[in-house]
Amino acid sequence: MDVGDIVEDFVLADDEGVERSLSGLLEGGPVVLFFYPAALSPGCTMEACHFRDMAGELRAAGGQPVGISGDAIERQAEFSSKHSLGYPLLSDADGKVRATFGINRSFGLPRRMTFVIDTDRRVLAVVKSEIRMSVHADKALAALQQRARG
Repeated sequence: MDVGDIVEDFVLADDEGVERSLSGLLEGGPVVLFFYPAALSPGCTMEACHFRDMAGELRAAGGQPVGISGDAIERQAEFSSKHSLGYPLLSDADGKVRATFGINRSFGLPRRMTFVIDTDRRVLAVVKSEIRMSVHADKALAALQQRARG
């Protein structure tokens, strides 16, 4: 998935067991969809908490964070509750959505990537970094601010 591509709609359960579609989420504005390898791991916790801390700025720029991993709903719920994340965490247990975005690896955990998706399901920005956890929310915010400026 690259900038300019159209994301197919999908439906996944969130950390509360509620079915969420991408199209439904986009009704609230652009989605900052960040894929993380494993809930409650140190790096993913750092990344998710940075998104939590920047959620107000992302919303002010018109966007909303949504996390996604292969973790089960219960694990996502524990992750969200433990760190008071305040945004949806989607469970892609079978990996179909990860495969659609092209972030699966042939070994181990999936890549850590973020996609800023506009309300027309077009990818505005792609952020790739395995080790700089804060860069995902920071670059997503910059993309949303650029969108607002036109």
